[in-house]
Order: sequence, then structure tokens, then C-alpha cells
Amino acid sequence: MDDAVRLRLDLAYDGSDFSGWAAQPGRRTVQGVLEAALDRVLRLPEPARLTVAGRTDAGVHAAGQVAHLDLPAGPVDTDRLLRSLAGVLPPDVRVHRLAVAPPGFDARFSALWRRYRYRVADSAAVTDPLRRHDTLWYPRPLALDQMNAAAARLLGEHDFAAFCRRREGATTVRRLLRLDWARDDAGVAEATVVADAFCHNMVRAMVGALLAVGEGRRPAGWPGQVRAAAVRDGAVHVAPAHGLCLAEVAYPPAPELAARAAETRRVRS
Repeated sequence: MDDAVRLRLDLAYDGSDFSGWAAQPGRRTVQGVLEAALDRVLRLPEPARLTVAGRTDAGVHAAGQVAHLDLPAGPVDTDRLLRSLAGVLPPDVRVHRLAVAPPGFDARFSALWRRYRYRVADSAAVTDPLRRHDTLWYPRPLALDQMNAAAARLLGEHDFAAFCRRREGATTVRRLLRLDWARDDAGVAEATVVADAFCHNMVRAMVGALLAVGEGRRPAGWPGQVRAAAVRDGAVHVAPAHGLCLAEVAYPPAPELAARAAETRRVRS
């Protein structure tokens, strides 16, 4: 909209009871719940419309999601708005920070990269019932050294069509910056996955392929071979959604936001 004030929202949510981020008729979604809360507290002449850094699927969580909202020009009391949202939002979604965005900011197109994590408990000793909603309980022990050897073969800019659900007119070329596994202090296996962007099911499909390597059903070179084929492989099982969390979205310094958004739009088109 012309003469608008753009707000940046930093938020988190437990995806267990949501049908993903994107608004869908008849379904409870993060976007739908958050936009309804914004409409209630802002009383805008038109319904609130959010743009998000990364659309998460049903059951996927977020600790560092980012969105933006355009409001009619005028002063905005962001502290009061943040308190008001806390009073009307359900307990499984929270806006942690709300601020007027710098010029050129776009939650989706200005992003440099997104970081996800995926948690797997592969022994009875580390299966914590209190973390059952964000950790996959896996019945067989995993060899993380083999999983990391396999993951290294996926790094770089490639066509990840083998790990993505295709959308008409959308590219499946992505730049995978980091993919590795380590155990936390409790012994839970945690993947860190960073890319400039992700296509639908990409992280969960790569995790599924690496789990097959970790338990010894596939050699370390197999995920790389699947990626190089650039077609969906029925042997790749998409890992369950609840182990996945969008942890962080990174942006360039304020003076570079508009240029980054323009560059990303050109690539995506």
C-alpha cells in the first residue's frame, strides 16, 4: 500500500495443532490465527495480511520466524501492540518482538538464509517425554559420522528436485550452506540445516535420506546420488514434521535490504 508503515514481527509457535503457516479455509493455521489477532487489536479498515520469511508445513515448529505487516501511515505504538497481541493470542503462538522495519525490508525476499534444526532421539536413554512434540523418537541407533559424510555431498548450489515437492513455475535450485549432525548434552542427535531458501519438504526429505544412512540401510554416497538424479525417489522417506523447527532467519544490514530483496525476486522469477 502507498504511504504505509511496515512492521517486522519476530515470532515463535508450537506447530503441533496447526495445519502449517499458510491460511486455509476451515483449518487452523498460524497465519490465520495471527491475522485474526491483529484484526482484533488494530481494527483496520481492511483485513491484516502478513508476509512470512518461510512457510512451514503442518506440525513444523518455529523459534525464529519473521513476518511483516503493512499498516496505514501514521504513528505506531509497538510496545502497546505487542502487549495487546499477548493478551489475545493462544498460548501456542507468540510474537516476541515487534518494530517498525527499516526501508527496503521484506520478510521473505530480504532474507539471506534460513536455519532449521531437526531433533532425533535414537535410544531409550535420551527419549524425553517432555520433548515428544519437537523430537522424533527413532527405534535404531544412528551413526552420525556416516550421516555427516553423506550430508557433505549435498552442500552447494544444486537442483534439489529429488528432495522437493514441485510447484508449477517454481525453481527447485537452492544453495545449501550447511547440513551437519551433532549430539546435544543429553545425547539427542540434532541436524543444523542452512540454505538461502528451501522448497517444499526439502529439509524433511534430506533428513529422511540421512536417517537411512545413519542406521546402515544405505551407503554414505546414496543421498548425493539421489540429489544428482534430480527426480523424486520413492526410497526417500520424508521425516515426520514434528522434529523440525525453523530456528533463525538472517538479514543483511539495513542499507542492503532493498538490494537483497530485488536480487532474490530476480532469482525466484
